[in-house]
Amino acid sequence: MLAAEKAAARKAAFVRRKAAYEIAGPAASGLLSEVLAGHRGVPLAGFLPIRTEIDPLPAMAEASAYGPVGVPVIQGAGLPLLFSQWEPDAPLREGPFGARVPMDDVWMVPEILIVPLVAFDRHGGRLGYGGGFYDRTLEGLRARGPVLAVGFAFAAQEAEALPMEETDQRLDMIVTETDVFSF
Repeated sequence: MLAAEKAAARKAAFVRRKAAYEIAGPAASGLLSEVLAGHRGVPLAGFLPIRTEIDPLPAMAEASAYGPVGVPVIQGAGLPLLFSQWEPDAPLREGPFGARVPMDDVWMVPEILIVPLVAFDRHGGRLGYGGGFYDRTLEGLRARGPVLAVGFAFAAQEAEALPMEETDQRLDMIVTETDVFSF
């Protein structure tokens, strides 16, 4: 039953995200840059956007001037993500699911994680693509020490409430092109 609820929520959120993507301007990551400016030099990981995801690259590029920035590298089904150091304009190669990853992996451990998502709610709930990669990753990172999990999405991706399972990791903050929500 919960799987069907998640599938329906995911389908509706994809429609909203596509519409927001089509009208998004280049300043969509402005608030994310402001949030990250308060954490200069702290190792962070973002993501290289695929399909209609909001683009965090301007904020990541700015942050890379102050400290290490990584991007996720999928190791396989059922495994947590690893993070390879990224720099603007560095060579990339094709990774799983159409995401590009650095040509040469230099592994790092983030203390801030910018998390892509399909939908979010105002309780820190996040709906991803369904593979559980970020849930496993956040669980492992949090077991090691403090980590700030920042969901980054279009405001249109907000849902009233999301079906959550015990293994779903909540976000500490959501940043959209118009708002910042802390939990």
